[in-house]
Amino acid sequence: MNVDVTAVEQAYREHWARLLALLTAELRDLDLAEEALQDAFAAAVAAWPPEPGNPPAWLLTTARRRALDRLRRGALAVRKLPLLIVDDPDPPPAIPDERLRLIFTCCHPALSLDARVALTLRCVGGLTTREIARMFLVPEATMAARITRAKKKIAQAGIPYRVPAGPELAERRSGVLATVYLIFTEGYAATGGGRLIRADLASEAIALGRMLRELLPADPEVDGLLALMLCHHARRDARLGPSGELVRLPDQDRSRWHREEILEALSLLAAAPCRGGRTPGRTGPEGASGGERFPGPYLLQAAIAAEHATAVRAEDTGWPAIARLYGELEQITGSTVVRLNRAVAVAEASGPEAGLELLEGLDRELGHHHLLHATRAEFLRRLGREREALDAYGRALEVVGTDPERAFLLSRRADLSPPGHRVT
Repeated sequence: MNVDVTAVEQAYREHWARLLALLTAELRDLDLAEEALQDAFAAAVAAWPPEPGNPPAWLLTTARRRALDRLRRGALAVRKLPLLIVDDPDPPPAIPDERLRLIFTCCHPALSLDARVALTLRCVGGLTTREIARMFLVPEATMAARITRAKKKIAQAGIPYRVPAGPELAERRSGVLATVYLIFTEGYAATGGGRLIRADLASEAIALGRMLRELLPADPEVDGLLALMLCHHARRDARLGPSGELVRLPDQDRSRWHREEILEALSLLAAAPCRGGRTPGRTGPEGASGGERFPGPYLLQAAIAAEHATAVRAEDTGWPAIARLYGELEQITGSTVVRLNRAVAVAEASGPEAGLELLEGLDRELGHHHLLHATRAEFLRRLGREREALDAYGRALEVVGTDPERAFLLSRRADLSPPGHRVT
């Protein structure tokens, strides 16, 4: 029998998360649900296309039967058998959507951040363990053990399979958004290895963002996160040169930016129901009357990214607006990384001396981060303080993680080095 493997793979991508979520809701056992669904897809390879022409219903029924078989062989049968009524040969075509519960389970704060990321990619993104291991540059066995530990933690800690309510929802939702954004940032700017950009990982995060928007359609921060990721990802083809070298934002060929993604991000920002009716970065004086509240951090970051994305030329960038937005973002987050980015914007808007002042006191928390030292080096060279700039480049090179960024820093330092002086 000729099996359309491509059709099975497409069904896997389209239906995995939803079916796994539903099975987990029925079984209250993520591990068992995943094993049963894997069995169903394995059966699909040998019997595709499924009858009666409803792939997700066929897969769900098959997975239930495989779970039933596993339960009959184990000690959990008495408790869980009643959950699996699989005798109906024609299950209803409408399958309840339980993915939001699955996302909140995978991103539970009781799990380590690494575990949350791995589980989200595996269970919600539908990636294989091998794919996730490759993305994070670890052996497959290491990633498999990490995922297994996370699932055991869910079972042993009695983590509830539900969407939280009330104040807990706001707290937990922030963790969900942070997990998705962490996946994206590792794809946008890898922390180590030979590649700076891992487009496949960034694309998976955007797919998760689209899923969250489908499940939480009235959440402005979900809109902001998706818009933020789209704006950044739109520049992927222009961020590296022909030999893989890093290309700075002002030097990028903007004709290579993906305009359709930028337009989608702008439409998300235009439609996002900002808290208090404010449009990030385009408001009246701060502290206006009427109890006006700031937008959330993802909307603010998306507004910053949009300022860059809509500048036709580098010199058209609205640096004063970006500096104000970073000021708002620092006010609500207190983040030293935000202060670092704000310093860059302030330096562009008001000069390098003003930017340098904002870097004071950041070494304690960001001394391990090459971008702090590289940013200081750039400010110092613009001020003509070349010896100090060379020292700052040297500190950045001591802690930089990826090969393209190392090569870029070496080239910048070489421009300042005296003739005949060898840099390494």
